[in-house]
Amino acid sequence: MAPVPLPVSPRRIAMLGPLWPYRGGIAHFGASLVRALVGRGHTVRPYTFRRQYPDRLFPGTSQFDDSPPPAGLPPAPRVLDSVSPPSWRRTARRIVDDGADVLVLHYWMAFFAPALGTIARIARRRGLRVVTVVHNAVAHEPRPGERALARWALSASDALVTMSRSVTDDLASLGVTVPVRQTLHPVYDVFGAPVDRAAARTALGLDADAPTLLFFGFVRRYKGLHVLLAAMPRILERLPRARLVVAGEFYADEAALRAQAAPLGPAVRFDADYIADASVAPYFGAADVVVQPYVSATQSGVAQIAFHFGRPVITTDVGGLAETVPDGAAGLVVPPDDPAALADAVVRFFEDGLAERLAEGVARQRADGTWDRFCDVLESVV
Repeated sequence: MAPVPLPVSPRRIAMLGPLWPYRGGIAHFGASLVRALVGRGHTVRPYTFRRQYPDRLFPGTSQFDDSPPPAGLPPAPRVLDSVSPPSWRRTARRIVDDGADVLVLHYWMAFFAPALGTIARIARRRGLRVVTVVHNAVAHEPRPGERALARWALSASDALVTMSRSVTDDLASLGVTVPVRQTLHPVYDVFGAPVDRAAARTALGLDADAPTLLFFGFVRRYKGLHVLLAAMPRILERLPRARLVVAGEFYADEAALRAQAAPLGPAVRFDADYIADASVAPYFGAADVVVQPYVSATQSGVAQIAFHFGRPVITTDVGGLAETVPDGAAGLVVPPDDPAALADAVVRFFEDGLAERLAEGVARQRADGTWDRFCDVLESVV
């Protein structure tokens, strides 16, 4: 396939952030962005962490993905140690010496601010243009001093790219004066083709006809699973056969959430492990609707996975989630931390047969959230 014509001349782009063998949404994002930029004619050299988090600070069971590397992703040297200042300088020098003229960084939490801010400053002094993709400017669960660290790190870039009004506003609240371009979060397309609902439910051992909700991804307090569990009794009063599948590794509150779910019996199923890429499609294929009951957020990649698989989303009006899920078009939006409102939305989704009505909006979100559209914005600032 011929490369897409570029609005800018081809660049030698270095990209630094989480990439395979690391897990998580930002690693998936980085891999997709590398492939998209290569497809548009750029030379892209990715780099990732030698050590991302010290083991004692990591809340999950493993930082690493045992799956094969993503197809089409150039090998990413593991060079950056997040807690070793000499490594920060070596990483910057290697990126410069390898011949890049643009450095794309991924920023999502202040723990990495000292490393990324140092690397950005060295790269700029050596003549590289530095663009940072800001996934979160302010942490979901902030600690003292993090805002100052974020301001210092993000002010080192030539330009910033955001994917929600919430993150753009957070940058303004930090006092960051670097130029900002905002665009849509692209739809994740790395988990394979959609799976037939009946086949997916058979594969997962789920009832073929039960109204099925999916909560997907790492379980952390801010994602509001406790709110959804509190809503389940009200849902079951109207939809007694409803089932909730929780698919993802616990990063917090496992004992408390399992105790909260215990009275609900088989209505709640926990698949409490990291869901490997090859296993993602059946979970979304089996679901009627994806539920994101977040109590705080900036944005979330889960909705973009849902849209890829043609599934509507019920979410809360926090951060940029309502931007991602237009209410009444691609899903339903409810107030945060309100189990009754969440339950009523779930019941309305099934009783009013909204899945078919929302399908057009879901398809529109999928069509709008392309990687080419994201690359257009990124290229406009490089």
